Amino acid sequence: MRRGDGAPRGRALSLEQEIEALWDDLDPGRAAPVEETIARLDRGELRVAERRDGEWVVQEWVKKAILLYFRLRQMEPDEVGPFRYHDKIPLKTDYEERGVRVVPPATARFGSYLSPDVILMPSYVNIGAWVGPRTMVDTWATVGSCAQIGADVHLAGGVGIGGVLEPPGARPVIVEDGAFVGSRSIVTEGTVVGEGAVLGANVVLTASIPIIDVTGAEPVEHRGYVPPRSVVIPGTRPKRFAAGTYELACALIVGTRDASTDLKTSLNDALREHGVAT
Repeated sequence: MRRGDGAPRGRALSLEQEIEALWDDLDPGRAAPVEETIARLDRGELRVAERRDGEWVVQEWVKKAILLYFRLRQMEPDEVGPFRYHDKIPLKTDYEERGVRVVPPATARFGSYLSPDVILMPSYVNIGAWVGPRTMVDTWATVGSCAQIGADVHLAGGVGIGGVLEPPGARPVIVEDGAFVGSRSIVTEGTVVGEGAVLGANVVLTASIPIIDVTGAEPVEHRGYVPPRSVVIPGTRPKRFAAGTYELACALIVGTRDASTDLKTSLNDALREHGVAT
C-alpha cells in the first residue's frame, strides 16, 4: 500500500488518504477506495460539501473520488424498461427502500443521494448531488453534479442547477432549506441560495451576475450569494460600451419573505406585492 502521505508504517490509510494517493498515481488495480467513496455518497454517508459553523466547506477529496470514478469506469449498456442507455455510471435503483417517489422517466445517477420523501418528476440528478428531505424536483429540472439541495426545497419546472465538479476545490451550487426556485431559473458556478429565499421565474444567477438589494435607500450588491428569505426577480442594468449602452442581466432583491408565513402564502404575497412570476 502506497504511503505518500507519510503515514506510519503498519497503520491503515484513511479513505481520504487513499483517494489522495490514487489522485497522484492512479492504479486501476486499487479502485476499491474509489468505489467505496461513491457508494457512501450514494447512501448519504458522505457529502461533497457540508455546513460547518455556518460556512459551507468543500470536501475536495470526495470530488477527486468522483473524477477518479469516471476515469476507472468503462462504458456499459443499460436497459431500464423500454429505455436503452450507454454510459459509465449506473443509475440509482433503491428508490423504494429510500422512500423516494420517482415519476418516469426521471433519472438519478448512482453516487447521488436522495433523502426520504423526495419527489422526482421527470427530471435529472447527477452524481455527487445531495437532495434533502421532502424536496420536489419538478418536471425537466436538472440537479447538476455535486449540487447540494436542502430540505423542503421546490425546484420548479425547467430549473437548471449547474454542476461544479472541477476544479475539485470549487464550491458547488448550494440551495439551502426551504428555498423556492421558480420556473426556468438557472443557478450556476457555486452560487449559494440562502435558506427560505424565493427566486421568481427566469432568474439567472452565476458567480459574476450582480444580485442587487433594492429594498433600501441605497442598492446593496451581492455576487454568488442570495441572502436568506430574499425575494428575487430578474432585472437588467445599463452598461456603456464603445458601440453604445446596453442592458446586462442582473437579479433584484425586491423584498423579504415573511418568516411567519408558509411557502404558499409567501409566494402569493410576493406575487401581489412585487409582481413576481413563479
